[in-house]
Amino acid sequence: MSSAETPRVHELAGGVWQFVGAQRSAHSYLFKGRRRIALVDSGLPTTTAYLEACLATLGLAPRHVDLLVLTHEHIDHAGGAPFFAAQCLVAAHAQAANKLALADDFSLMTKAFAEAARPFQVDLCCAEGTAVELGGLTLEVVHTPGHCSGSVCLYVPQRRVLVAGDTIMAGGVVGGVLLSGNTSDYIGSLERLQRLRIDALLPGHGRVSQDAQADLEAGRARLAAMLEDSHTLFAALRETDRGFGEVMRSLRDLNQL
Repeated sequence: MSSAETPRVHELAGGVWQFVGAQRSAHSYLFKGRRRIALVDSGLPTTTAYLEACLATLGLAPRHVDLLVLTHEHIDHAGGAPFFAAQCLVAAHAQAANKLALADDFSLMTKAFAEAARPFQVDLCCAEGTAVELGGLTLEVVHTPGHCSGSVCLYVPQRRVLVAGDTIMAGGVVGGVLLSGNTSDYIGSLERLQRLRIDALLPGHGRVSQDAQADLEAGRARLAAMLEDSHTLFAALRETDRGFGEVMRSLRDLNQL
């Protein structure tokens, strides 16, 4: 059953709207150029009716959306994609597309949201540097692994806004290092984002931020602390009778096969 919540739609800039996430869904963002309309992220499988209602407030229907771009594969961002895939092209990073095509419950985190994923094929695999021209608005893809391997952010230079998915949120909150992600890649991703000229940060969850550079620096510091904590943990493991010794022994055993 789809969400019956009242649509919460906010115009953020010329041709840019936020659809506030329903239930536990991530936010979605609509970009309306002179020639094309793109939607970024599609919420949970059970909130597609809510997105339809959000579109209707702007006099639009799902059939008017030309492209759905997914920031990553987690079901609170990509769960509604099969509904839109029947009506428009869907784009995602190749490392997200493979997991979505296989409906990989572990990678999509379906159990965490008590939702079921439907497999579907991504039409366009976007990569670092991919640019989607909508007519006066351009979505520039920045591959930002860390939260997960297939994570991307979308930079719109004409509005100096960044759609960040779960990579970074207001106050420097990071989405966590989950499943296919890792802390080192995450730090590198934030450092690359810091080189962009960003006025507004449009996150997957929480409030829009007008202090993106401070958010990115705070997020990078959080991740650096997490990395240092992991160093401390592994140092403690090395001091035990178990830990790395057993891991290395198992690798040596594999070499004898």
